[in-house]
Amino acid sequence: MKIGMRTVKTAIAAGLSMFLAQQIGLLYAPAAGIIAILSVGNTKKTSLFTGIGRLISLAIATLLAFVSFHLLGFGPIGFVLFLFLFIPTAVYFNLTDGIVVNSVLVTHYMMERSFAWPLIGNAFLLMSIGIGFALLFNLYMPDGERALKERQQLVEETFKSLLKDMSIALTEKEKATLPQVCQTLLGDIKQGKQQAMVHSENQWRGEASYYEEYFTMRQSQARLLLEMVDLLQLFWVEEAYTNAFQELLSFTAESFHENNDGKEILAKIAALYEDYRQKPLPQTRAEFENRAQLFQFLQTFKSFIEIKADFSEQMQTMAR
Repeated sequence: MKIGMRTVKTAIAAGLSMFLAQQIGLLYAPAAGIIAILSVGNTKKTSLFTGIGRLISLAIATLLAFVSFHLLGFGPIGFVLFLFLFIPTAVYFNLTDGIVVNSVLVTHYMMERSFAWPLIGNAFLLMSIGIGFALLFNLYMPDGERALKERQQLVEETFKSLLKDMSIALTEKEKATLPQVCQTLLGDIKQGKQQAMVHSENQWRGEASYYEEYFTMRQSQARLLLEMVDLLQLFWVEEAYTNAFQELLSFTAESFHENNDGKEILAKIAALYEDYRQKPLPQTRAEFENRAQLFQFLQTFKSFIEIKADFSEQMQTMAR
C-alpha cells in the first residue's frame, strides 16, 4: 500500500490542528482537525480560496443560525430552518465548499444554546486553525514542470511522426491508422492541459499559464490535423506535385518545435498554393472535386500553421 504525499500532509495537518486547538482551550477541538482534512486541496490556490470562502460562509452561517434558533429554538426544527436558509445562500454566493463544515460548526451553537461572543470566536478559531495548517502544508507541492516538459516533448514528437506519415500517405493507399494516432494525440494533449492547470494553480504568479496556453494551441492544431487526415482519404496529388507536397509536410515535421514561429512554412504553403493555382482548369467533375479538396487541404494546413504563428506572436508580445 502506497501512502501519497497528500495523505501525509493531511494527516499531520489534522493532528497539529487538533493539538493546537486543545492547547489553547478551544471547545470541540477535534473539529479543527476535521476542517484541516477538508481544507488540504490539490493545489495551493485551491486551498487558499477554499479557506477564504469557508471563513466567509461561516460568518453567513452564524448570522442565519442566530435568526433560525431564536425563531424556532435551539433544536432540530431550528436547525432545519437554518439549513433551508443557509444552503441556498451558499449556493447563490458560490460558497458550497463551506456548507458541510459550517453546518457542523453551527451545531456547536445549538448544543451550547448560546451565541455568546466567546463561542462565536471559538468557531472562527477552529476554522482558522484548520485552514491555517492546511495552507501551511500545502505550501509544499512537487514541481510539475518536469512532467509538463516531458508531456510537451511527447506531444511534439507525435506531431512530427504524424506529419511524416501524412507525407508518406500521399503516395500510399493505407492511411487507416492516422485517425487513431490523431485521437491518441488529442488524449495526450488533454492530459497535458490538466497537468498545466494544476501546475498553474500551484504558482502564486500567473506566469505558469504559458503551459495552459501552449496545450490549448496544440489542441487546436491537432483538431485541424485530424481534418487534414480525413481529407487525405478524398483526394490525390498529381505526380508532378507529389514531391512538393511531401517536401512541405516533411519540412514541417523536421522544423516542428515549440519555438518555431511558422513563418517560413507559411511562405512555402503560399508558394505551393499559388503554383497550383496556375495549373489549367479541371476538365472533368472528378478533377474539379479533387482540386477543391486539395485546396481545402492546403487551406486547413495554412490554418494549422497560423495557429502556431499567432501563438508565437502572442508570447513575444507578452515577453516585451
